[in-house]
Amino acid sequence: MFQVLSRRAFLASAGWLAACSRKPKPGYSGYAFVANEEDRAVAAVDLNALTLVRHIRLDAAPISLLSEARRKSVYALTAEKGIVYEISSRTLERVRWNTICMQASGMKARPGGESLWVLSRKPRQLIEVELEGFTPRRRIELPEDCGDFDLSPQGQKALVPFPQTGQVALVDLETGAIRRVDCGSAVSQARFRKDGRQWIAAHQDRRLLSIFDTASSRLVVRLPLAVRPHHLCFKADGGQLFVTGEGMDAVVIVFPYSTEVAETVVAGNAPGAMAVSSREPEFLFVANPRAGQVTILNIDTRKMVGATQVGSEPHQIVVTPDNQFALVVNRQSGDLAVIYITPTAKRTRAPAALLTMVPVGSKPVSAVVQAV
Repeated sequence: MFQVLSRRAFLASAGWLAACSRKPKPGYSGYAFVANEEDRAVAAVDLNALTLVRHIRLDAAPISLLSEARRKSVYALTAEKGIVYEISSRTLERVRWNTICMQASGMKARPGGESLWVLSRKPRQLIEVELEGFTPRRRIELPEDCGDFDLSPQGQKALVPFPQTGQVALVDLETGAIRRVDCGSAVSQARFRKDGRQWIAAHQDRRLLSIFDTASSRLVVRLPLAVRPHHLCFKADGGQLFVTGEGMDAVVIVFPYSTEVAETVVAGNAPGAMAVSSREPEFLFVANPRAGQVTILNIDTRKMVGATQVGSEPHQIVVTPDNQFALVVNRQSGDLAVIYITPTAKRTRAPAALLTMVPVGSKPVSAVVQAV
């Protein structure tokens, strides 16, 4: 026996089927904050709507951003005037600011979220800024010019390279004591291993990494590379270090705990900045600034699985905490490329694809993500 459906019933059932088959629209409940150097502003991008919602004006050009999720705040540092701004992720407005030094070159958050450290060029100091009162708490004098630093996982020590003398300062942040370690040649970056027991020096003009013991400052091993180590990116668990730089169109994979070079993998044209997604399968996203694209590597298989055009001069890549998006800051074209990382990546040849481009401002240089 056949049952005759009315037109209204047919349309209702068709709508229900369409709703059941419709894929959920990708989105992240939070904001991407992007520092625009030329605009002297921080752009706020709604990652649910994938649209720019506000430009937060500053008094100088921002060079870096930090996210402090527990305080619902983002901190912006300017090189000129050495100002640190606090921006509320609730109101998308700057709420506090303070001039910390005359000229700054870097900023990192101390584990625990109670303070942040600023590397000052003028005067040559490491400056701790406590976040409750938003004022400098301690100043540690540095003997030479420097442009980069790192904090230990426990927040008790810092590494500060001195490129002019080929030394790295191991700084006790509690006492202010400085131990200088001779690395043999100029070092541009120094990074602690995830457990803090060893640290890695990236030589500026050589295809070389040097690994030192933190307690004794003794050299453990020197690792020859196929590239000059310019960009460094750790896997989330610290078990692998990815290195790119001049010399070869490739990523060098280093095992920090066994202190050995594992493999060198082709990764597009002149690979630069990198970021890692930690959802299975894990991917390494590699910026190719000359080609205006991002190359995608499967970390387990160490094979290139895709490449996506993203804009002019991709400068930084940030992966959202839910591993749904890889956000690419394009310095020359002034936009944020949003790459969607498909949840079915294990079963597809296209694990990620460009979803949209969001204009953010002039000469963006840094980005962070914060949930709301």
